Amino acid sequence: MPLLPGAEPYRHQGGPVGVLLCHGFTGSPQSLRPWADELAAAGLTVSLPLLPGHGTRWQDLQVTRWEDWYAEVEREFLTLSESCDQVFVCALSMGGALALRLAAVHGGAVAGLVLVNPSVRSDNPATVLLPVLRHLVPSLSGVANDIALEGSRETGYDRTPLHAAWSLSRLWRDVRGRLAQVRQPVLLFHSPQDHVVSPANSELVLARISSTDVTERLCERSFHVATLDHDATEIFGASLDFIRRLAPANAAGATRVESDDHRG
Repeated sequence: MPLLPGAEPYRHQGGPVGVLLCHGFTGSPQSLRPWADELAAAGLTVSLPLLPGHGTRWQDLQVTRWEDWYAEVEREFLTLSESCDQVFVCALSMGGALALRLAAVHGGAVAGLVLVNPSVRSDNPATVLLPVLRHLVPSLSGVANDIALEGSRETGYDRTPLHAAWSLSRLWRDVRGRLAQVRQPVLLFHSPQDHVVSPANSELVLARISSTDVTERLCERSFHVATLDHDATEIFGASLDFIRRLAPANAAGATRVESDDHRG
């Protein structure tokens, strides 16, 4: 099945500090590509994978489960860890849940987390019906493209497959049970006007993680996909500052380099 335009995974070989980026549910690498480009231009090694079932058609996501998405993220993380001294994880929405699980499981091997509107719980009471509803209705309307910036578009599905949504709810439950194991430095951005993931998600993350180095920042001008919205530049700059603070010997002197990306 051909990939949607911009949904290609992205890799860049830079210096000894690696960054793994995780996109959201029904989305694609396109939502994080400008962020990945900024990090790569600063000399970092970057991996932005395409999660299984994403970037093609919603029916392909229907036959995948959260374990598939997490396995891809973990595989990319381990690959980065082989060539980098430190690895940071940056994530949007459901990618935030995957990043938090990765941090809980791998401990200090994850140097820090940058989370943008992370999702770890449902805001829809109908979620409790998913175990049955998923067998009756294949999909509902999509959640992609919640962006305030005029002219900015997200490459994502226009339908939400319910088998996959049910699996996402199981991921959330797993991650909520692991939040206390997260001790890494965290930089968390969230949008007060988010029509997909409520601020209660970020509040829950901040309340339950065990991290002591935590910074919370608001994206006042952006909706859910803040990485393509008005606050994108602030997110990119602050995340780079965050990484350079925590990896000064490796990242502070990073210079702009020409991209050596591989698409697949």
